[in-house]
Amino acid sequence: MSEETERIVPRSSTPVIEPQATEADDARARRPASPKRMQVRAADLEPYVGLKYLSRLFKLMAIILILLLASEVITGLVTSGAADLPALLGETSRLIVLAGLLWGSGDLAILLIDMGHDLRATRILLGRQLAHSMDVQLVGIDPGMAHAAGESEQLV
Repeated sequence: MSEETERIVPRSSTPVIEPQATEADDARARRPASPKRMQVRAADLEPYVGLKYLSRLFKLMAIILILLLASEVITGLVTSGAADLPALLGETSRLIVLAGLLWGSGDLAILLIDMGHDLRATRILLGRQLAHSMDVQLVGIDPGMAHAAGESEQLV
């Protein structure tokens, strides 16, 4: 299989883990190495942990409200019978609406997570396109200008 190495990208202090090409992995061995400017930082791939917990919390609260509703209906029917039915229907509708709002809020948190992933993917793709277009422009003007900042051409 392939081994993983840890590399530090200059723009960030977070490590990027990339698989090393081996002779057994022909597809990776033929692929040219990408420039450092086109690599993805580990910070760009971090999940939205807080939003996941918020989504779970809202959904758990909705489930608790439904269980509370069931226990309230059972208790009301056992103690008062059918005489308390209009009051139970009002409470039932109120708790169902509140549980639905909480469940919907949990789904909105998941939607925000998906939007964040889309935004990160867009940033990564735009960065790669910019780096690629800058390489093409710099090579077309003067091959000596294609070096990254800080790198100097060695005189032979």
